[in-house]
Amino acid sequence: MPILILSQLAECSPATWDALVPGEQPFLRHAFLSSLEHSGSVSPRTGWTPAHRLLTDAAGQLQAALPAYVKTHSFGEYVFDHGWADACERAGIAYYPKLLGAVPFSPVSGSRLLGNAQAAGELIDQLSQDLAGQGLSGAHINFTDAEADAVMRGRDGWMERLGCQFHWRNQGYRDFQDFLDSLSSRKRKQMRKEREQVAGQGIEFRWYRGDELSEAQWDFVFACYANTYAVRRRAPYLTRSFFSLLAERMPTAIRVVMACQGGRDVAMAFSLVGGDSLYGRYWGCVGAFDRLHFETCFYQGMDFAIAEGLQRFDAGAQGEHKLIRGFEPVITRSWHYLLHPGLRRAVDEFLQQERAGVLAYAEEARSALPYRQA
Repeated sequence: MPILILSQLAECSPATWDALVPGEQPFLRHAFLSSLEHSGSVSPRTGWTPAHRLLTDAAGQLQAALPAYVKTHSFGEYVFDHGWADACERAGIAYYPKLLGAVPFSPVSGSRLLGNAQAAGELIDQLSQDLAGQGLSGAHINFTDAEADAVMRGRDGWMERLGCQFHWRNQGYRDFQDFLDSLSSRKRKQMRKEREQVAGQGIEFRWYRGDELSEAQWDFVFACYANTYAVRRRAPYLTRSFFSLLAERMPTAIRVVMACQGGRDVAMAFSLVGGDSLYGRYWGCVGAFDRLHFETCFYQGMDFAIAEGLQRFDAGAQGEHKLIRGFEPVITRSWHYLLHPGLRRAVDEFLQQERAGVLAYAEEARSALPYRQA
């Protein structure tokens, strides 16, 4: 059957879409993706034109889907191909527009090919054949899970790319002190000192679910989030209305921790909960506070995960500073299909070299973990 292309997710009912989404992955839910669109965070104006791929059977029943966007730039993806685009520009090859299968602005590994493996494979094969006719230079699918990797591996023309993130694992800790006891003495003292420095500034913390926040508090959340971009002289990816829409559509998945000093909120971290995992997404503050970032974004999340019995804390894409706080290296994967034969050969060679480097880096990073040796 031909692939259907949706210009907005609203063309597919939430129940139909979510029936294909694994329950533990909040970022693939209709509520999350449609909130990005309805808030204007994702649109042709921002360089993210929705172009979701759906495969149905002869009876019109949805069998497989891929959340997808036509991109005119490479920002907000966290799998960096700017070098490929620059090389194309120098060679007079059009790199944009391209097709991206991903969750916008969310470097979180998980389901990308929704539906059973056979149907997902059929969708991918047809998608590859249709790229040239749609004026696209290629297709990219970022931050896949093991099921999607199994579908993609060995498919003609698709190239695998590795990356490395840092995630924290809850080893059945009773409390934060129990976690500290698993560390070397020097690292244990360092973390304890960092937490004491924050407490010494009179800063306290309170956690909220999405439906427990007022619009005024959401204004503060957005102001903090936008400030993290303003200090780099960039516009934020998300609009203010995204937060209110998401709080309305999937409130129980949202967790926000507020940092308060003298009765005034001074910082926040926004996270989502799904399955056995906590996903730290956005943070920001309204002043300069020593060590507040580490406490708000890492230690508070670890505390929360322990208290709630969550097994994994994914605190975001970057930061070797996570290593010394117990976040372990995790290999991520993305897949790339490029139509131009010369570009494809060059990228394939580059990825082979990069792969060895990423694996070596992840192995070396483990030596920086703070845990006591057995």
